[in-house]
Amino acid sequence: MSGREEISSPKRTKEIIAAHGFSFKKSLGQNFLIDQNILNKIVEAADLNEGTGALEIGPGIGALTERLAMSAGAVTAVEIDQRLIPILQDVLSSYSHVNIRHADVLKVDLHELFREDFSEVSKVSVVANLPYYVTTPILMKLLEERLPLSNIVVMIQKEVAERMAARPGGKDYGSLSIAVQYYSEPELICTVPHTVFIPQPNVESAVIRLKIRERPPVEVKDEKHFFDVVRASFTQRRKTISNNLKARFFPGEGREALEALLAEAGIEPSRRGETLSLAEYARLSDVLFDAGRV
Repeated sequence: MSGREEISSPKRTKEIIAAHGFSFKKSLGQNFLIDQNILNKIVEAADLNEGTGALEIGPGIGALTERLAMSAGAVTAVEIDQRLIPILQDVLSSYSHVNIRHADVLKVDLHELFREDFSEVSKVSVVANLPYYVTTPILMKLLEERLPLSNIVVMIQKEVAERMAARPGGKDYGSLSIAVQYYSEPELICTVPHTVFIPQPNVESAVIRLKIRERPPVEVKDEKHFFDVVRASFTQRRKTISNNLKARFFPGEGREALEALLAEAGIEPSRRGETLSLAEYARLSDVLFDAGRV
């Protein structure tokens, strides 16, 4: 790197912010990472090389983007804040394989973006320090659209990362855990203290890697119905699976039909939603689907 400090150093971050007169917008969840060791762990977890691509969401002033540019053959950074575009174009001007897009990633046609920006690489990873207020919508869009991704490596709120990786039976396990694990294999990489950001957030963060599955670990007759059953099962966590499902699929009826279907699926009516595995939810959703409870 031509002897210049990396963007992620606290000194250079402050210089860039001052030089461009940038002010943070709390509404956009802007927290810039200033720890090079954490950046190393993020990029290493993404398993990049010259033949791979990286999609970054919310690049800020380019600290992670710069690291991605050193490792990947093609990098696209999607930034919603127009004020950051000229800063990114300035600090990343020496990297011809970095594409800066001004857009809201939730509104972008990602399949078209992949065709336009990643046609020359063999595989793509999403690597990002995500704004906490839109973490779940962004990740679910990336997973549900079944993009040609190898993995997603993101820094998010620690509590949300723990929910994504949670196993059945714990307090963190819920509909988000099931949705993420249906599409991917989550692995917590490291926790991140709030002190390594400018400005400092009020919560702890974590880096999580979602290794994209070639196919879901369970087969279901109707995917939309499967997720409907999962969401219904967690409507009120303290209630039993029987009570939650009755309210959604058997309103105004007795319990006999529901309990017969639960027995067919091999599930005790007194269990709570957080105790069921993906395989049990798949079995239950298929039984309800066959019975026309949709």
